[in-house]
Parts: sequence; C-alpha cells; structure tokens
Amino acid sequence: MVFTPNKLDPGRSARDQFGWEMREHRRRAGRMSLDRLAEIVHISKGHLARVERAESMPPPELPPQLDAAFNTDGRFGRIYQLARNEKFPGRYRKAIELESAAAVIEEYACANVPGLLQTSSFARCALRAGHPHATEREIDDLLAARLGRQARFGSASPPRCWFVLDEAVLRRPVGPARVMRQQLAALASERRSFITIQVLPFSAGPHQEMGGSLTLYTDAEGELTAWAEGSKDGVIIDEPGRVAARRESYDYLRALARSPEESQAMIRRIMKEYSRGG
Repeated sequence: MVFTPNKLDPGRSARDQFGWEMREHRRRAGRMSLDRLAEIVHISKGHLARVERAESMPPPELPPQLDAAFNTDGRFGRIYQLARNEKFPGRYRKAIELESAAAVIEEYACANVPGLLQTSSFARCALRAGHPHATEREIDDLLAARLGRQARFGSASPPRCWFVLDEAVLRRPVGPARVMRQQLAALASERRSFITIQVLPFSAGPHQEMGGSLTLYTDAEGELTAWAEGSKDGVIIDEPGRVAARRESYDYLRALARSPEESQAMIRRIMKEYSRGG
C-alpha cells in the first residue's frame, strides 16, 4: 500500500504539529522511510502513517521513542502533551468543522443519542463508557467540548436539524435508569422548530446503514458532505457519486421511520420502562 503524504498545517493543531515534525525529522534523517521507522519504534507502518497524517492520536509510547530516534530532547513528548489536551481527536476534527458551518444537519444514529441532543448527565455517562481510563478532569474537558457543540442552537440562525434514531438508541441503557429517563424525556419534549426527531423501529428490518451512523452536512452554498462513523473510527465522504448514494440511503431510512408525532409517543412509552431501579 502506498501512503500519499497530505498537506499538514502545524499551526492548526498539536496533532498536525506532531505529524509534521515526524515527517520533517524523517526527511532530515536521510529521508528515512516509514518502514524503517516502524522497525525502530516497534509500531506498525500503517499506524505511523495515520499519526503522521494527523488522522490518529499518537500512542503514549511513541513520543519518547521518536525523541530517542531523532535526538530531539523531549520535543515530541511536549507536543504530545498538547495533543492530549485538544478537545477533539484528529479523526473527528473535520466532522466538527463541517458541523459548525452547516446550514442543515441530517443524522442517523444507530447506537447512541447524537451529541447535539445529549443531556449533561447522559453525555457524562457515555463519555465515561467510551474512555474508561480517563481521569475526571479529562472527562470534564470532553463533556465541555461535547455540550459546547449545542451552543449553535441558541444562535439567531441555528442549523436545520433532522435526526433519525434507531430504536436501539432508546433501549440501550447508558448510566442509571434516572439518566435514561431524563434523556428520553428531553427527546420526547423537544419542541424547537428547527429540530425534527424520528425513530426507526426494529420492525423496519435490515438496511444499508446497519452497524454505523451517518451524518449529512449541507453548507450555506448547498454543498453536501457525508460523515460515516463506526464505533472507533469515521470517514469524510465528499466524492459526488458516493455522497449521492448516502443521500439516497438516508432518505430511505427517513421514509421507513415513524412520523415525528408517532416517534414522540414511542419515546414516551420506552421512557416509562425505565422505572425506578428498572
């Protein structure tokens, strides 16, 4: 497999800076190949390529190994500490940029309440489940970043949002029963005119987007970009043909879903199942 270098902007983020420094020091070391670097640091070439393209967070063991390999006196370790404190991982940064500029956001969620709709308590429980080894301060930082994405809803021109939630989103407990009741209550009582919520019931059967989430971002000029996400990774889709296919897929899911009114009633029914201690 050939890894094509991408353009990195060291001033954009610490992850970009880390990748840029890796590439630059390989160049200075007689144009050292990624294969050779992988032999030195005992990390796969593919993983190193993703780190160098700022697509993955550097593993904690990599910075000291790079400092030793390139004799950089702790430089990679210092950049790594900055990268750890960035709000959004590299693979999500582009999606967050698209979200912040979108005029229309359309999302299908297969397993979790979309971040834009999460309550604080639910978000904290979800983040803790996803980052079991994080400190409380790290969870607090992640929580602030996630809830901060909802600030656009209070602006003079919020994005038009359409959410299709798989029934699994409502039935999989995240945190104590009271947290789920509060989250479902928030979904059922959502009345803002620019937000529409529909539920895709299990009875709809199999479909193309099973096993992953899909978000469509339309900017002010009408340009459409898709973001497809799995449990551990996501990909931006901007090639016109592939975007059109995901547009069709999303429209099909929306047609299969219950109406907004039926969806609210369904959410309320499931909410009652989360009885005290249930």
